Amino acid sequence: MKLTKSQRVKVIQDIAGHLDGEDWTTIDLTLKQFGLPISDQWSGSQKSYIVQMIADAKDGDLIELGQHFGMQLVGQDAAVVPVHETPYWRDGQIRVFISHLTTEREQAANIQTAFTHYGMSGFVAHNDIHPTAEWQIEIETALATCEVLVALIYPDFVSSKWCDQEIGYALGRSIPVFAVRCGADPHGFVSRFQAFNGNGKTPGQIAKELFEAAVEHKKLQARMADVVIDLFVNSGSFATAKERAGYVDRLKVWDAGYSARLVKAVKNNTQISGSWGVPDQVKAILKKWK
Repeated sequence: MKLTKSQRVKVIQDIAGHLDGEDWTTIDLTLKQFGLPISDQWSGSQKSYIVQMIADAKDGDLIELGQHFGMQLVGQDAAVVPVHETPYWRDGQIRVFISHLTTEREQAANIQTAFTHYGMSGFVAHNDIHPTAEWQIEIETALATCEVLVALIYPDFVSSKWCDQEIGYALGRSIPVFAVRCGADPHGFVSRFQAFNGNGKTPGQIAKELFEAAVEHKKLQARMADVVIDLFVNSGSFATAKERAGYVDRLKVWDAGYSARLVKAVKNNTQISGSWGVPDQVKAILKKWK
């Protein structure tokens, strides 16, 4: 397939967005595996490096690398988009596929609802797929476009072929997989990752722990920084402003535009300016990243 100029720009931007935030070794390893150049001499940002290295790549190499990150092309003149619309993903929120047993759909749905407080858009197959939609295609689309997978590990999870395939799909895309123990321990490839203890915890507590883990995860740090800043500037109460300021203070990466957004938020959002100690905390954060 030959890419249009517009498609090339979109593919390059999307690939750069997926790789940005990885360590340099992983970036160069990925580029080399797809026959793309690397350089030992670079003084700019990771994203500009990735763009420069792939800017002159052949269409076939770009397409193959894009597919590695779950991208698909629809037609000669179409933009780079998933084959099907994904109405279950909320704009600006991190996309989380919740892998669960059919019998535990209520627990999954409750965690999905709790995620919204943390800027996380959860996909629960049994609730988000329209009855007329083709089941497998919609699940594959969600798996191809999610940014992290959460697996709720109940005792019968190991016997579910669907759940195992979902985890395998996520691992194949090299996206983070968070396993939550709900009466059973993770098995197979995912067992090597740290599991979260969901036993006896409310959906809100589980959602909070997963959110905090996502903020710290090296593959998600840049993406979660955008989410955290959005959450903070849109704080709707003194309590949420204080809570979210703490998350802003924990960020490991910083975009140049964040500082201006925080200054504006303190000026215009009374829930932030009126929250005790938060304006001073913002000043300290800005000083740290100056």
